[in-house]
Amino acid sequence: MKWNTMARLLVACSAMLGAATVVLGHHSFAAQYDSEQLVNLQGTVTNVEWMNPHTFFYVDVVDAEGHSTNWAVEGGAPNVLYRRGWKPDSLKAGDKVNISGHKARDGSNLVRGLTFEFTDGRCLFFGVAGLDGAAVESCSD
Repeated sequence: MKWNTMARLLVACSAMLGAATVVLGHHSFAAQYDSEQLVNLQGTVTNVEWMNPHTFFYVDVVDAEGHSTNWAVEGGAPNVLYRRGWKPDSLKAGDKVNISGHKARDGSNLVRGLTFEFTDGRCLFFGVAGLDGAAVESCSD
């Protein structure tokens, strides 16, 4: 096989593998989260991962017996959150928050966030569409 043909084959294979990785890496809301299971969590932010394709916020939630459980809260892409008023430092480790979101279907401590409400009353919205297609506009929705 000529070098030129081999190089073209290598580029074509690399492109196909790259495209497959992108397609496999994305998931639908309905496949991962249960729209009927709305949860409300109250806790302390432990970590913020502000990156594409989705942001993640980690929160320690203490139950009635005093046991702490770390929850992962998935958000949209950073550019989506920017449009909703978020900045990379909007939510920091140590912040106390109330969170509403949809629980993961697999029962894990994973939530697709809807709102973050701070103890001072400020509210940040993920801007995800509700079941009726309307965006969440307040922490009480």
